[in-house]
Amino acid sequence: MNKFKLVSKFKPAGDQPSAIKQIVENIRTSEHQNAHQVLLGVTGSGKTFTVANVIAQINKPTLVMSHNKTLAAQTYAEFKSFFPENAVEYFISYYDYYQPEAYIPQTDTYIEKDASINEHIDRLRLKATTSILSRNDVIVVASVSSIYNLGSPSDFKDMCVVLEKGRIINRDFLLNELIGIHYERNDVEFIRGKFRVHGDIVEIFPANSETAVRVEFSGNEIEKITEINPLTGKSLTTSHFPLPAFYIYPAKHFVTSRQKLEKAIEEIRRELKGQVQFFKNQGKLLEAQRIEQRTNYDIEMMSEMGYCHGIENYSRHLSGRPAGSRPPCLIDYFPHQPGFLTIIDESHVTIPQIYGMYKGDKARKETLIDFGFRLPSALDNRPQKFKEFESLVGNVIYLSATPSDYELKKSKGVIVEQIVRPTGLIDPEIVVKPIHPVRNGVSRRDISNGVKNQVDDLIAEIEKRVHPVRSGTSCYDTSNGVKNKERVLVTTLTKKMAEDLAEYLYEKKIKVKYLHSDIEALERIEILNDLRKGNFDVLVGVNLLREGLDLPEVSLVAVLDADKEGFLRSETSLIQVSGRAARNINGFVILYADNITGSMKRAVAEMDRRRKKQLDYNKKHKITPKTIVKKVFDLEEFQYKAKQDSMLLIKEDISKYSAKNISQLEKDMNNAADNLNFELAAVLRDKIFELKEMQVDNKRKI
Repeated sequence: MNKFKLVSKFKPAGDQPSAIKQIVENIRTSEHQNAHQVLLGVTGSGKTFTVANVIAQINKPTLVMSHNKTLAAQTYAEFKSFFPENAVEYFISYYDYYQPEAYIPQTDTYIEKDASINEHIDRLRLKATTSILSRNDVIVVASVSSIYNLGSPSDFKDMCVVLEKGRIINRDFLLNELIGIHYERNDVEFIRGKFRVHGDIVEIFPANSETAVRVEFSGNEIEKITEINPLTGKSLTTSHFPLPAFYIYPAKHFVTSRQKLEKAIEEIRRELKGQVQFFKNQGKLLEAQRIEQRTNYDIEMMSEMGYCHGIENYSRHLSGRPAGSRPPCLIDYFPHQPGFLTIIDESHVTIPQIYGMYKGDKARKETLIDFGFRLPSALDNRPQKFKEFESLVGNVIYLSATPSDYELKKSKGVIVEQIVRPTGLIDPEIVVKPIHPVRNGVSRRDISNGVKNQVDDLIAEIEKRVHPVRSGTSCYDTSNGVKNKERVLVTTLTKKMAEDLAEYLYEKKIKVKYLHSDIEALERIEILNDLRKGNFDVLVGVNLLREGLDLPEVSLVAVLDADKEGFLRSETSLIQVSGRAARNINGFVILYADNITGSMKRAVAEMDRRRKKQLDYNKKHKITPKTIVKKVFDLEEFQYKAKQDSMLLIKEDISKYSAKNISQLEKDMNNAADNLNFELAAVLRDKIFELKEMQVDNKRKI
């Protein structure tokens, strides 16, 4: 399919129809072929749905850039639901943990690159680039990692191994082709990026896929191609309709032909010779020896294996680029004709991130080069400079409720407002409460002494929403018919405060979790889904609770220490965090502050302006506001099977098991251990211990 097909039971409403029409016209008008425009959409106004309609009408490949992995995952899930028949892909950094290579001269400390690669995300990245190169109906939702060096798209495409029924090819030649694109033979462990051989049958597990392919030979001819389940080996292709062809893309993005590799090694040796001489002329004999030893080792690895640790640092030579030229990135994989559309989500945060990437990377690498750890060409393995990024994108739509000066200037006044929500919801009311109310003439701060401070008041407000009966009051207007408990977001200034507050609320019998940047990307997604499902009621965080988190169950947002003027309490931040309560009819925001700052005044004034426009629209069109109802997305891409199994067991009610059940659990535990599923086996073991302890306690009572 080469045409986008939007699937949704909803139709554009509120400001959406006019916004869609304006944006499409701006792109299609000849004078706006390289149009930059701003979609100033308030939280909950359906910016993603508006953009989905634009994509369906423009019908071009689309890159959607987000400033963090959590928001990217949420946006990816939404586009997957809107375009189920098209290729919607996910491209973020594949590191669960990443320590870049660095050197600290002051302490003579060399820090070797250390990283933990997430196999799930690695597959999704390869799948994304494969889709871009093989079809036009593709949407890639990416983080700012999309501006980093990725390897040549032409090499990646040219080295694709084509399997066609009836193709004449020697089996051993095919195996050598697979090895050349970084596949490995393994007849025991059949996982992504591996292949195995059984006589005239070759089975390949593509690095970008969850299924494998079986290739059956008859002499030197490919007789049959079948898609198979990599675990069971069972065919997923009907015998009546075998695959006519299958494309095996490289297992890594940094890939090159043997001829290019040999030429690159010559260039690396030439550069090494010059750098060694440079150090010797400077009297830096240690640095000269170090760079010579390290580089020769890498050259030997590339010669023998076709790959080495840190090969990306030689990418300029591998791709044959001149010194100082920019490296290819994900954006280069998109077609120049007919062109593509770029969406920058939460642009007021994403743009500064893109701008700052290059300089930080450059400073670290220059130190490595100066002390003989890397060749000067390592500087050309880098993120794009901001000017380079601007030159790569054509039609750009900046999405933000609070666009910055850059977007406003770049769009030259082309601003599309989307303030009225399809649901009729209005911006939440904002109330300012003191942090330290004075009791008996003394201002107190200790959260443990029972004084009515911001934390005590927060607990009372939480109780109204998650336990309206227990608190004796209800924050709900009974005329709305709202009966279900709702969720609460609390934003603090630091990670430590978030953790301490979450612990304190937990001690007060409140179901709570915290969320900050130290938590892995996939775990963050799971936490947000658990909040929406009601597995807990209160989420405490720092900066991650601001832009783009789509949580319609949240009715209260509380901002602690709102008068601490700065980045986290700026006008933009306060508007954004307040917007998290804008998807619920009972939306309410509390700013805890002893003083009213300029940022607070401006934020409240802007929210009041929007509220007035929304109320006038509702009154004119006789609209009754409704809370947004949105499905919780459980995408397979973000799940760990062992962890899911473990969580299901943990949630089981232990009291319903008997001695007979214990016997069955012991069998399940042994089976799990035999299958090397040790995480599940450990959970079963712990459950057995709990059941046995419960039986002992019951006997004592008798």
